Amino acid sequence: MRQSSFSPQVDENLLGRFEEEILSKTPHVVRRDGAGPIANPTPLVDLTNALTECARVEYGISIDPKTVRVFGKLDSQIFGGSVKVRPAVEIIRDAIAAGKLRSGQKIFEATSGNFGLALGMLRSLGLEVIVLVSRKLQGGVLDELKNEGVRSVNLDVDICPAPGLKIDPNLVVAKAAAASVREQLAQLGLDTSVFDNARGDMEALLAKQDVISLAKLFAKLYDGFCPEQYDNELNVRSHETTTAPEIDQQLKSYGYSLGDFRIITAFGTGGTSAGLAKYAQAKYGQKPVHVVFPLANQDVAGIRTRDKAIGLRFYQPELYGGEHEVDFEAARRLLRFFAGRGHDIGESGALALYSALQMINYGAGNNFVVMIADGLQKYLADLDVPVETSDPLEVNVEEANSKQPSYGEVLWTHAMFVPREEGIKLVAEALGCDRDKVKIATARDVQALITTEKIPAGINGLLPKDKSKTLLVCMAGGTSLRVAEVLTKNGVGAQSLTGGIMNLSQTSNRQPEDLVQVATE
Repeated sequence: MRQSSFSPQVDENLLGRFEEEILSKTPHVVRRDGAGPIANPTPLVDLTNALTECARVEYGISIDPKTVRVFGKLDSQIFGGSVKVRPAVEIIRDAIAAGKLRSGQKIFEATSGNFGLALGMLRSLGLEVIVLVSRKLQGGVLDELKNEGVRSVNLDVDICPAPGLKIDPNLVVAKAAAASVREQLAQLGLDTSVFDNARGDMEALLAKQDVISLAKLFAKLYDGFCPEQYDNELNVRSHETTTAPEIDQQLKSYGYSLGDFRIITAFGTGGTSAGLAKYAQAKYGQKPVHVVFPLANQDVAGIRTRDKAIGLRFYQPELYGGEHEVDFEAARRLLRFFAGRGHDIGESGALALYSALQMINYGAGNNFVVMIADGLQKYLADLDVPVETSDPLEVNVEEANSKQPSYGEVLWTHAMFVPREEGIKLVAEALGCDRDKVKIATARDVQALITTEKIPAGINGLLPKDKSKTLLVCMAGGTSLRVAEVLTKNGVGAQSLTGGIMNLSQTSNRQPEDLVQVATE
């Protein structure tokens, strides 16, 4: 039996399972003293070339990639799906360790989606999560909440307006909303008599559209737990002690430090911007954080407009290097461009990247780290964004030729044969690319990739560094198609040339033995 210094009310079994099943898979400081490396960091990816191309293609803006550097912090790739996982893990672990959350309790929270999805990870621990959401929430977000086992109460009000917002109470609307909430609680199996005893308080909060306080009231009435992401200081601390040093460590691997960069983030609860800003101020004596808001009349998933941020606890403009209101309709073009090239960037990330582009264009900085808070999938239905990952795994010569500029590399992959010089030239000619663009994977590496379904270092070194697709070629297309399947499974964009070099030899009247030879390695 493990000994503990916690009080008897602490659910140690729940704490142990939480640390093993969730904390161990998410970013956290390895050493208890808060120093040392960060476990499970999310990718910090150089998006300079992609943003430069987007600026030229979509906006007619010329940017010299040699003079700028833009990194994307892809929290879309975190276990749990978004930047909100970081404060959720910090808050829930603290609550269990302090005896505030135990097995069998329900968790209530107001959310615009991502924090609720992060709490959905607790389903594996047997904890039930009930979130209060808005009628404006995208259908894709509601679907993901349902898929993650998160139960929702849909309110006929805007989600989480600023506390104290001066709205004339409309008791008629509030009473109708309360009746709807009561019915949904009954469907969730909650005792409606508890609701009835506090109905006056419920209607008053609904009239003010104070969903934040409503979630706290639910937790109190039903003996549950409310993470209080809008007021919990652990929200800020998670980014100050983990996210910021994590980025700093990753930048150092590129030869930079956080002190060399401006950080751009959209505003949800304010925890990310405040935490990053406090770290930068303490370590570098700087204010590099720039906070981005959509225009006042625009709805961006999970993101507040500036007027709705004012009054929140973690809205702290004195910490920021700047605040920017940005047109999301213009940023949609960037979102479409990046989605079309397979980048997993959601709405708020697109808004922040577009802000970086504008700041570069107007000479307001050259080096940026942009927070990519979540991925694209849950917004696809509403945004009608074309995604390159839906492309087929096989393409014929004509299709490959027309798409040739979008391929980062053309890669020969066969487990027995390698092309002769004449074969390499034929592939290049057929695809309309330079001979030097055609790379050759060793037969040994191809065999290893197929048998282990893992990418060997030799092949990984031949893949494009900018995440663009690779066109694969082999003898008759079968091997390269299998390689394309394995690469795709590992998150690498790839397509196979149908028929391979055998088709090319027939159309060029060349003999296969003049084009390929048995690998001698």
